[in-house]
Amino acid sequence: MASNGVNDKSLIVSFGEMLIDFVPTVSGVSLAEAPGFVKAPGGAPANVAIAVARLGGKAAFVGKLGDDEFGNMLAGILKENGVIATGINFDTGARTALAFVTLRADGEREFMFYRNPSADMLLRPEELNLELIRSAKVFHYGSISLIVEPCRSAHLQAMKVAKDAGALLSYDPNLRLPLWPSEEEAREQILSIWDEADVIKVSDNELEFLTGSDKVDDETAMSLWRPNFKLLLVTLGEKGCNYYTKNFHGSVEAFHVDTVDTTGAGDAFVGALLCKIVDDQSVLEDEPRLREILRFANACGAITTTKKGAIPALPTPADALKLVNEGK
Repeated sequence: MASNGVNDKSLIVSFGEMLIDFVPTVSGVSLAEAPGFVKAPGGAPANVAIAVARLGGKAAFVGKLGDDEFGNMLAGILKENGVIATGINFDTGARTALAFVTLRADGEREFMFYRNPSADMLLRPEELNLELIRSAKVFHYGSISLIVEPCRSAHLQAMKVAKDAGALLSYDPNLRLPLWPSEEEAREQILSIWDEADVIKVSDNELEFLTGSDKVDDETAMSLWRPNFKLLLVTLGEKGCNYYTKNFHGSVEAFHVDTVDTTGAGDAFVGALLCKIVDDQSVLEDEPRLREILRFANACGAITTTKKGAIPALPTPADALKLVNEGK
């Protein structure tokens, strides 16, 4: 029997960390001065999975949580949001990761992490749900899962299994310097898997960090290009994004909204992009269609900045289309 339910859609699997951000109730103060904190579930790969599901796509999350109240809460949030949770493991000996986030007056963030070690770092290769990973049309990941063993080996194994099964590999390094032993180590490890990806999204700050350049121009971006890439994206916050493919490159401007909190904007952007390319990768070679998709992705990113926290702010298709149409 034919149906067009979520089960018939192509699967996007997101791999990595999910944690709880503790966000101050007041913006523009230091952690020490914050009068109180609100729990906000997060972790870039988990945000991407929920972004995909909220936009009507089929998403699964693969990672490890603590077998504690916070871990159970996070697994519950994934399920409530329609994300397939059969790739989640629980660690009885380690806690779910926490991060205390300072919201500066301009909506940008600073982080203090509690991971010593947290459950996500302890995912072992043999715990991976290989059947789920093999069924991915798109396999998406970051770099935080590369920082320490055994999670690093699990990450590399999952990437290989997905790639061997024919998945499109999507990489958003999502640099969090405080988590790395040093800047050099961060740069080296983030670039160690660079050549494997099909689609990479970096922010302007990450581009500067990875290249050592203080320019966010085409030449700097192209120094990160590899012949096997299908798409390289540089996100520029309120200036939109630049895109690079084998045959063309250009930029798509952003939507202007009242920004409250930039958390999750990049994840919404990635989720929107993956949703739109998972069923038809030929759009990556068709500039007018790709530009339309990137406008939609920019709209999804913009909407996510208008509310505090990532997950509550992630848009529905109707939210995004409304902004796209207003912006025309």
